[in-house]
Amino acid sequence: MKRSDNQPSASTLTLEPNDARRLAALCGQFDENIRLIEQRLDVDIRSRDNFFAAYGDLAAANQATAVIYNLYQQTAHYAELSAAEVHLNLRQSQPSPEQESDQQVPKQASNKPSNKHSREQINSTGNPSRKEASFMQTPPVSSPQPIENAENFSIIRTKKGNIKPRGINQQRYVRAVQTHDVNFGIGPAGTGKTYLAVACAVEALLRNEVERILLVRPAVEAGERLGFLPGDLAQKVDPYLRPLYDALHEMLGFETVTKLQERNVIEIAPLAYMRGRTLNGAYILLDEAQNTTREQMKMFLTRIGFGSTAVITGDMSQVDLPRGVNSGLVHACEVLKNVQEVSFTHFISRDVVRHPIVQSIVDAYDAHEKTE
Repeated sequence: MKRSDNQPSASTLTLEPNDARRLAALCGQFDENIRLIEQRLDVDIRSRDNFFAAYGDLAAANQATAVIYNLYQQTAHYAELSAAEVHLNLRQSQPSPEQESDQQVPKQASNKPSNKHSREQINSTGNPSRKEASFMQTPPVSSPQPIENAENFSIIRTKKGNIKPRGINQQRYVRAVQTHDVNFGIGPAGTGKTYLAVACAVEALLRNEVERILLVRPAVEAGERLGFLPGDLAQKVDPYLRPLYDALHEMLGFETVTKLQERNVIEIAPLAYMRGRTLNGAYILLDEAQNTTREQMKMFLTRIGFGSTAVITGDMSQVDLPRGVNSGLVHACEVLKNVQEVSFTHFISRDVVRHPIVQSIVDAYDAHEKTE
């Protein structure tokens, strides 16, 4: 029988295993996580035990059940889900700009049913009311396509607590750092690439997998000529490494970081001072790598010794090098793209884990730069 145009499409999902604790974590207090998904996607979600049905525009309904599926996978590892994690999963379920340009299909108006078909209409026996059952059987059912199998979540353990990578790309990034000696994390501000790199460094140090942590950053603002700045080496470069210190203090505590610095277990070094060194048994983090030259990047990568892990982070849209000087990060991505021992994780605007408006700001700047 042909479906009339005013009937909503449906996407259904049965979550396994049927775990009351995980279902409670998925839905959140007073179903706040489910209501957030409904609001963002303009769908109506009804559930009975571990069965979920999303009604509305077909694409939005499928997106809703895919988000629910991925969030449920996370509950196997996390005791609760924050609103920020729900927002991030919603963003990552959206098609990328490239996919959107390939599929220029006009969006149909939402056929979301009215509130009279809400979840609360399921009666106390656990079965839908007669009117509800009739409605639930009418629309065609489409199974969701999960965004990605969310198993094998990596949780980073530090002295001050556990850190949960959020979203698919953060999970890929952490797994890559844990399995490769050289890793590149590339993407816009707010995607967690530097914070997670520091967290992995702290975990490796606490597990005695490395003997020290080395934090490196090009001091482009000072023209890499630090001699004229007041103070010792640490005082000269401290302002440029403040984001890294903030992360270390959060994960280890101020006193512990200070003691480890005094013993040179945590070492800071401007990139210009790395020449001639060979670093064994170290976790080396090069931040703001987009501001390295080709020569500096090659010099840094050839400092890596046995038992060391190197993580290079940067944002190619924030190059501060003088005009005419090519970025070493851009060059390294091209040169090393086929080296199997080197991992690359590329973040995009929908991976931003700061305030939701940050993603909109990043997208707006990207769109403006393309028109210039």
